[in-house]
Order: sequence, then C-alpha cells, then structure tokens
Amino acid sequence: MSHKISLRKRLALELFRSVRKDLIESHDLKVLFWECTLRCNLSCKHCGSDCRAISNTPDMPAEDFLCALDTLTPHINPHQVLVTLTGGEALLRKDIESIGIELRQRGYRWGVVTNGMLLDKQRMKSLCQAGIDAITLSLDGFEEQHNAIRRNPHSFQNAMRALHAIVQSGIRYDVVTCVTPDNLDTLSAFKELLINNGCKAWRIFTIFPVGRAAVDSKLQLSSEQYCSLMDFIVKTRKEGKIACSYACEGFLGGYETEVRDNFFSCMAGIGIAGVRIDGSISGCTSIRSNFDQGNIYKDNLWEVWNNRFEEYRDRSWTKKGKCATCPSWRYCQGNGMHLYDQNRCLMHCNLERLKSK
Repeated sequence: MSHKISLRKRLALELFRSVRKDLIESHDLKVLFWECTLRCNLSCKHCGSDCRAISNTPDMPAEDFLCALDTLTPHINPHQVLVTLTGGEALLRKDIESIGIELRQRGYRWGVVTNGMLLDKQRMKSLCQAGIDAITLSLDGFEEQHNAIRRNPHSFQNAMRALHAIVQSGIRYDVVTCVTPDNLDTLSAFKELLINNGCKAWRIFTIFPVGRAAVDSKLQLSSEQYCSLMDFIVKTRKEGKIACSYACEGFLGGYETEVRDNFFSCMAGIGIAGVRIDGSISGCTSIRSNFDQGNIYKDNLWEVWNNRFEEYRDRSWTKKGKCATCPSWRYCQGNGMHLYDQNRCLMHCNLERLKSK
C-alpha cells in the first residue's frame, strides 16, 4: 500500500472531521484508566513508566480512587464507562477483586492490563467472579524474543498460561504485541501461534521514546521496517483469521482504516481520561505529566473532566514546526498527545516515517 490518501478516503476524512467535532463538544467519557500501582514483577526494556519490583511510590488506596469516581457517577451513565486498572502490574495488588466488586456495584464495567505473570486459571476465575469485563495481555513474540524484552526467563511461559486462561474464560480481551526490529520478521509465524492457541483479537503497537525506551534506540523500527509492519497488518486483516489492528499511534495517511477499524483520532481528553498513581488527572496515563489537568486530592474529577482539558480538545497549539505546513494536519490534529515531550514538541511523526521509505 501507499501512504498517499485517495480522493475517496479524503472525502471520508472530511466527513470524519465533523464527527470528531461533535465528539469534542459532547466529550462523553468512555474509558477511565487508573494507574493503581507502580510496582511490577518485570523490568521491561521498553517500559514507559520505568516501573520496578519495589516502588518508592505507594499504591493509591482504593477508597481514594473510588471517592473520586463517585463525583462522576451522578453526571454520566456508568454502564457506558470502562474503568481500566493499569500499572506497573495491576495484579500485584491483592485487592483487585474487591475493587472490581465495588466498581460493579456502582455500575461501572472494569478491566485490567497485565503481563500475565500472576494470571492462571484460578486467578482468572476469581477475577470473573468479581465481574471483570475485559483484559489486555502483553505478549511480544516467541519465547526468546518475549523473554528478552521482558527481561525474565519465565515471562513467556506465564504469558501463554495467562492466554489460555483468558481464552477459556470467555470474557472480552485482546493480546498486545510490541513490535521491534528483533521480532518483526517472525510476526507471521507468531500470528499462527496466537491463532492456534485460540486468540481472536490482536493489537500491535510500536515503541515511542519515553521512559527506558528513550535511551534504547535499538527498540525503534526504521522507516522501511515501519512500512513493512503496516503492510503486514493490512494483509492479516484481509485474511480474517484474527482481528488484528494497529494501536492509536498517530495518523497514517493512506493506511487509515486499512490497519484500524476507524480513522485516527487521539481520544485523550475527549473520551478517555486517566488518574495517575499520585492522583494527577490526565488524558491517559501514557501522556507526560506536563499535560495533567488537576489532581483528585484537591480537585473534583467531574469538574476537571467537564471544564478543563482545553488543550486536548482544541489542538490548534500543535500546528507548529513541521505540523505548521503539513496538509494532513487537518485530519491528524498534531498526532497523539503521548508523542509530545516536556516542551510540548512532537517527538516523532508516523506519517513522516511512511513518507521517508
């Protein structure tokens, strides 16, 4: 395929601009991420949070988060909001199930992002009994590749055990794979491994330079490799054996709707919010702290969501540097918020990578 946008797709993008405008105006909250711990039982090469087994930051008490959440409940339909527990490794918390029960009692759906180290059939059963609605499992290729990036000789074995438990549970899930130069050439074979183990949903992402990944250039794909990845996803989607999609990494020109179900739109601050471990309120927990909008320990979460987030909903400030003269800015709106550094400068543009092939 080509990064160039066809006339038909350009017309569709123009229509989507009006849809996005309506989404911004209504800013209905759909997903709330909670960074409930910075503790982790792995030390992954690409970790954006630089999490460790022992964190200097204590876990946020569940009652603090639930108290903040209760400010939202009178104003929204909780049944339409998914609360996603992230970390660190969320399953290191011993109160996950009790938190899940509290969320269900309030009408919220909830899910977990996990590396699978602690997830077996028994834990999966416990999570299901607590009403878990969705789970995301990280699995980064075959054993050698996965263990290398996760820096643990047992991580692949445990992740595969987790995959079997998840598939058998029947809940909604997806497997996420971080693509690097080390596993790019084996994606086709790895795809078959996933399919043969019952995996139905596969989300692929690439690494952006934050946390540990900022100092390891070997984790980044070249422009040629990046184009190859896009073509692989297009091919996999056409095969229809597994629901494969590319993550919300940015605008992709002609690849839009070919590698994802929808046109790119960074929904941070529009339909997605996050609460960090220290109570900071963000668009999502992958975005740098200089874009935080308040803190649950001093601000009302509903008031923050409803009345702030101006720089998320009006992206005109991103039209600078290379973006100032880019004709695709009207569709891209300056890329994903997680790709901006502490100086509010775009770290890299995926469309530019496609064009430079």
